[in-house]
Amino acid sequence: MALTHLDSQGAARMVDVGDKPDTRREAVATAAISMRPETLALIQDGGHPKGDVLAVARIAGIQAAKRTWELIPLCHPLMLTGVKVELQPDEDLPGIRISARCRVQGPTGVEMEALTAASVAALTIYDMCKAVDRGMVIEQVRLEEKSGGASGHWLRDTVESVASAADVSETPEGFQPR
Repeated sequence: MALTHLDSQGAARMVDVGDKPDTRREAVATAAISMRPETLALIQDGGHPKGDVLAVARIAGIQAAKRTWELIPLCHPLMLTGVKVELQPDEDLPGIRISARCRVQGPTGVEMEALTAASVAALTIYDMCKAVDRGMVIEQVRLEEKSGGASGHWLRDTVESVASAADVSETPEGFQPR
């Protein structure tokens, strides 16, 4: 399998998607930010001096998805049809679990937009809470699911057993037609 962002001489290029059909595409990415229990309680109780941490992180994630093409070289600007960022306090972590779902009707996928949304939401929580907890850890940023386009539907649970990227063929396990 060749990398699509490299030309025949190995130089970086933006892939031409002009001839690809517009299809409904969706991607879900997740992240987690762990913190001290006291920091989580401060967020949950609404007692943070900077305001509603989860509301600000949600808006930051949505804004980040919309601007991914400006942040990631070679990404296409997309007319997103939907972005949903969910933040769930988890006392067992302790911390916040983040899920970002992005949708588009277009010629290319939205994986990078979902990953960027989840990452920036986590970074925003860190930024707002660093004065009370510098030991927070952002972790487990990953794509969970994608659908649409020629590669069809991919779900993380179906590829966890893949040992390495070198083992992946043209149609890797986990890519299932819709």
